[in-house]
Amino acid sequence: MNFFARMSPTRAYTDLRYFLSTRQAHDWWFLLAAIAITGFLIYAFAHDSYAEKEYKPDIVYVQQWRLDRTDAQIIAQQKIDQAKKEIEQAKLRKQQAETQAEFKRLDDRLTKMGI
Repeated sequence: MNFFARMSPTRAYTDLRYFLSTRQAHDWWFLLAAIAITGFLIYAFAHDSYAEKEYKPDIVYVQQWRLDRTDAQIIAQQKIDQAKKEIEQAKLRKQQAETQAEFKRLDDRLTKMGI
């Protein structure tokens, strides 16, 4: 307890002010360079950090069908399922086209730059 009794925030502040006032100009430039380099490295690591998204499995549930369905009911259900499948395929084709266009734009830019 005796050790902490001698500590005071005002004495620490005046000691810090005295220490900083005795520094020469080149010390301040080195301090500024050290802060800039450290800040840049922290920014670079934070900017370049990449965390993969959490894996969420695509669960496919099996539908239970009644055994006494007629052929007409089966064909009607197949038409409904086919329409859903075509919509999903259209969305996938659209997404692939957008991705392909994005890569094409990137390729054109890199070609212009001579890379």
